[in-house]
Amino acid sequence: MLQVEAIHTYYGDSHILHGVDAEHAAATSLGLLGRNGMGKTTLIRTLMGYVRPASGRVLLDGRDVTGWTPEKMARQGIGYVPEGRGIFPNLSVRENLLMSARAGIDGRRAWTFDRVMATFPRLTERLSHGGQQLSGGEQQMLSIGRALMTNPRLLILDEATEGLAPLIVLEIWRVIADIRSTGIATLIVDRDWRKVLAHTDRAMVMEKGRAVLAAPSAELIAAPGPLEQLLGV
Repeated sequence: MLQVEAIHTYYGDSHILHGVDAEHAAATSLGLLGRNGMGKTTLIRTLMGYVRPASGRVLLDGRDVTGWTPEKMARQGIGYVPEGRGIFPNLSVRENLLMSARAGIDGRRAWTFDRVMATFPRLTERLSHGGQQLSGGEQQMLSIGRALMTNPRLLILDEATEGLAPLIVLEIWRVIADIRSTGIATLIVDRDWRKVLAHTDRAMVMEKGRAVLAAPSAELIAAPGPLEQLLGV
């Protein structure tokens, strides 16, 4: 479904991504691992069109979409939960959700307002609250729920559990498992590599802007030595 070929990305004079190759099949889950500053978020932002690569290609369903805007990528069924959540602080919970509601590219509306409420019952008590009035965990639930309201075929989650209380972290991972079971493809970035491997089919490790290891998650769980060395754990 989604593929990158020899991607090189810069921020000014800083060369961040060095010839990254990766692919993500439909209805599968991919974990993106690596220490801080290794290029994970830059790769996601390049995929989503926030950053234009200096060279290389981004392909979606075999079509070259390199440099497409984030809005255009979203219309192709790519949902994005960014690091920092990105909710609208001056809109209510209800407004944050309804403003993004639309059918998927196949016309289906599997993720409705009611389904999001059932998935995140805590938000039902906050519907009239502004985004800025929510706790960090509630904001993250809202960010994920808003992305689901677009009925995506691929959902990208960048550090979805960062800075949250342990009970909320468990809830987020439960929701991620539920999303995966529905057939939505997921791309997950998270510091807890064990959780990432437990919720993905494959994983890729980045180091200094390069993809240095890619394997089925089950293989990395069974023999984590190379992964632990790359992650410094």
